[in-house]
Amino acid sequence: MTGPQPGPDAPSVAPTLDDPLVGAVSEAVGGPLGSRAGRHPWWTPARVVLLLTALTFALGMLQKAPCYQTSWQDGDLRYSHMCYSDLPYLYTGRGLAELNWPYTTDEQVRARYDVMEYPVGISYYAWATAWVTHWWWAPRPRPALRPAGRRPGRQPRHHPRDAGLRGRQRAWLCTGHAARRVAAGRGQPRRPWDAAAFAVSPALLLSGLINWDLLAVVLVAGALWAWARGRPVLTGVMIGLGTATKLYPLFLLGGLLIICWRDRRWRDLVAAGAAAASWVLANAPAYLTGPGPWRVFWRFNEERGADLGSVWLMLSQMTGHAFDPSTINKVSWAFFVVWCAGVLALGLAARRTPRLAQLGFLIVAGFLLVNKVYSPQYVLWLLPLAVLARPRWRDLLVWQAGEVLYFAAVWWYLGGQLEPAGGSAAGAYWLAIVVRIIAELYLVVIVARDVLAPEHDLVDRPGPTEDDDEAGVEAGPGDDADPAGSVRSLSPAS
Repeated sequence: MTGPQPGPDAPSVAPTLDDPLVGAVSEAVGGPLGSRAGRHPWWTPARVVLLLTALTFALGMLQKAPCYQTSWQDGDLRYSHMCYSDLPYLYTGRGLAELNWPYTTDEQVRARYDVMEYPVGISYYAWATAWVTHWWWAPRPRPALRPAGRRPGRQPRHHPRDAGLRGRQRAWLCTGHAARRVAAGRGQPRRPWDAAAFAVSPALLLSGLINWDLLAVVLVAGALWAWARGRPVLTGVMIGLGTATKLYPLFLLGGLLIICWRDRRWRDLVAAGAAAASWVLANAPAYLTGPGPWRVFWRFNEERGADLGSVWLMLSQMTGHAFDPSTINKVSWAFFVVWCAGVLALGLAARRTPRLAQLGFLIVAGFLLVNKVYSPQYVLWLLPLAVLARPRWRDLLVWQAGEVLYFAAVWWYLGGQLEPAGGSAAGAYWLAIVVRIIAELYLVVIVARDVLAPEHDLVDRPGPTEDDDEAGVEAGPGDDADPAGSVRSLSPAS
């Protein structure tokens, strides 16, 4: 159904031989894979990728340390040091510190706290981690009648990030592992090392701990893995749960439709039904206990105006014209429909059936280009899709350079550091938005070219492998988890 899978003895692509940038960097540790290199019996790609992902997570925590040490009470520091996170503010501002059910209709709770403006998956997770926080640290409850706005900025002595970090660390690691499994199990030869581009991503390091977006990201990675293994029902379940956590995983169904259309795999469209069923089941507890609070997310997105990072905000500030939310909605959705039609035409015109990661990346990128807001963590939506669609370090780093520039600019803009002396609009912030969009479009063009001209696609094109006879590499014992892709010690090629 998904084509032949590589066997346990399939060769594994050597990144130092396949990617010029990796090969150049490897000169610092002995150079590309040589003829005398041998497999290490323990350091398999799975273990290395997980270790790199864990190190990136630790660096991400270190990047947020200045705000953590001040309990996020220093308003200037959170922007100047770019260590802002939504969690501590929503923990108190949405009643989670008092363990209120996010969808309660209790009048006193609703009078004191706003409803969570996120899909149910995030609300459930935030509420569950609040319970874990209370159970683990046993804090003193806040007075029940204290007005929520009496002491703005005051944070609890216990930090919700302490409990939430454990869950997001697992999501971080699971995403990297799922990406590796997708890369390791497709085509000939295998590419388990592609996931390293996710594991050490600068965008992941900087944005992974801002919000709960990684919960949806790991479900998207799980959907890609399930589809690569020929499990359409599981793919649909992952997409449905992802859509219940963030809206964008829904767009993967467009990629599935194109693939099933081309290959006449109509039975695999059962994934759409599985996605719908899992989304309904995930939303049922919230809707049944509080239909009004459940609708807040949908109303919030419909009524939201031009916000941070969007072309709408930039145009509004440039022209002095405030765009009506309904106008933004109509134009944005019209653009997105045309964009999806273009991806459909691209997918049907391709000489070979595109991969789900390629189509998913193109569709989600189109959505983000004209969305009403582009929060810094939205780069995570594209990250695993981009890594699997175009596993070339140069292209990924060019794209992420624009994202990193925007990451810095948005915090300095909010902190007032980008305002000119005359107090006029921040042109530097507009420039960062434009650079980010250009960098994203650059990767879109590269992926679209790979779809139309598959000879440029690194995944489906055989490359130098670790078992290449011409390299003269000796075969050695592997690990049960990935016998063909074990790490080899580096020595200069002879």
